[in-house]
Amino acid sequence: MNEPHERPKKSRLFVDLAPFKASPAFTRLYIGNSVSLIGSQMTIVAVGMHVYDLTGSTLAVSMVALWALGPMIIAGLWGGMLADVFDRRTLSLVTATVSWASIGALAVISFLGVTETWPLYLLAALNASAATILGATRSAIMPRILPPNLIPQASALFGISFGIGVAVGPALGGVLVSSVGFGYTYLVDVVLFTAGFLGVLSLPPIAPEGEAEKPGLRSLIEGWQFLKRSPNIRATFVFDIIAMVFGQPRVTFPAIGMVVLGGGYTTAGMLTAAVAVGAFLSSLGSGWVGNVRRQGVAVTGAIAVYGLSIAMFGAVILVAQLTGQATEETPRPLFIALAFIALAASGASDNISAVFRSTILQVSAPDHMRGRLQGIFTIVVTGGPRLGDLWAGMLTATLFLWVPSVVGGVIIMVFMGCAVKLARGFMAYDSTDPKP
Repeated sequence: MNEPHERPKKSRLFVDLAPFKASPAFTRLYIGNSVSLIGSQMTIVAVGMHVYDLTGSTLAVSMVALWALGPMIIAGLWGGMLADVFDRRTLSLVTATVSWASIGALAVISFLGVTETWPLYLLAALNASAATILGATRSAIMPRILPPNLIPQASALFGISFGIGVAVGPALGGVLVSSVGFGYTYLVDVVLFTAGFLGVLSLPPIAPEGEAEKPGLRSLIEGWQFLKRSPNIRATFVFDIIAMVFGQPRVTFPAIGMVVLGGGYTTAGMLTAAVAVGAFLSSLGSGWVGNVRRQGVAVTGAIAVYGLSIAMFGAVILVAQLTGQATEETPRPLFIALAFIALAASGASDNISAVFRSTILQVSAPDHMRGRLQGIFTIVVTGGPRLGDLWAGMLTATLFLWVPSVVGGVIIMVFMGCAVKLARGFMAYDSTDPKP
């Protein structure tokens, strides 16, 4: 589906639904992904809570990310090569099956009362690896079922589903863990994940266009060489790594809910949901994204606002710690509200950045390279936060809960200020003449 659609002449206020009208295949994939996302986000939070429940350690929670990072990198690189050679629909079905099975195994070990943490680390790593391949493959599918000028609008629509998923999933996860336990929480995800199969099953066969090297070292080198020649795509990767490594305080949420803001796991779920609420609201008002030409400028500005928002969240936690302590039974509503607003702002700015970063990649990269580049992109967007978890966990273990957010937010803003001066080519990126 490569025929161009006319660029809208007037800016919209609310999200553009044109991708739904243009592609029934996109609509079905979107619905399936949106439903399954609620469960997957619920499980991410539940695993962190499960580890914290067994160990009482924020550092142990951050180790979930560390254990998954290596397998995710391998999966992203290998999965991207597979997506450039094999039918992308079939590859999506296989990896979705592996992800679904790993969630089922989490439910089983929970019902059996296993108290060791290594099975949680192992299954979380398997699930993350499968999700990495699935995400890279699905992203490489998008330009094949939508015209290029509707990619920003489609990305914004995924921001809405992400917002709903990460708002409902973690909040539901916190409630379910507190009320029925970890096993049934994972079991709910097993049920919800089946919707993802329906979306993929409805796709037509999608074989890659053009010729690509068979999966292996030569294919990997070819992808990296293309990335080396693609400064605009490369900039989106680097900028996102900076934002996610230094601006990802989510591993501190359980401890913050327990001893700083009060409310326990329910508050931790609300803080995670705040990011999604911001993403949802920014996507809801995203009708203007299809008219933005200077997408590099948009990415840089959005990430700078993200850094500011994370720093503001850290400042709220600092003031809360200085003015008293809380318990699970005695929440502090004012500070919870302020922390929620700061994290919602971070979610909104990160979502706008993601819309334009994914658009630059999907539109400027040739189809026979999309799988490998999407694999690297998926490593960045999923591996970066895990490195951020490790950063936040280590700083929290040695210093204070507010330090990762305040210091990280400042670092992000400084980097983006430097980028305006040093990455002039990326600042000049024009969506009407996309160059990788």
